Amino acid sequence: MTTAHGSAVEFYWRPGCGFCMMLRAHLERAGLPLHEVNIWDDPEAAARVRAAADGNETVPTVFVGPAAMVNPDIDQVLAAVREHAPELLDRTNQ
Repeated sequence: MTTAHGSAVEFYWRPGCGFCMMLRAHLERAGLPLHEVNIWDDPEAAARVRAAADGNETVPTVFVGPAAMVNPDIDQVLAAVREHAPELLDRTNQ
């Protein structure tokens, strides 16, 4: 996880979420390493999303270091990576 190891963008999702699938595809295309967590399989992950999303289980929710983004676009995630985890970009052509 980015907050602990600096090795990946934390990507919280749930099955059937079209916005999640779209953002995942953009993140993969950008070459960013992902730590994916299905909030329906992990109660602690669901609680973390609720804490970031004003009590809602809105996904996708993405964490990069201290930055929490609810339903972000790829540009928002890349900006957070540049600011909080630039080492992840060393693995990509961004």
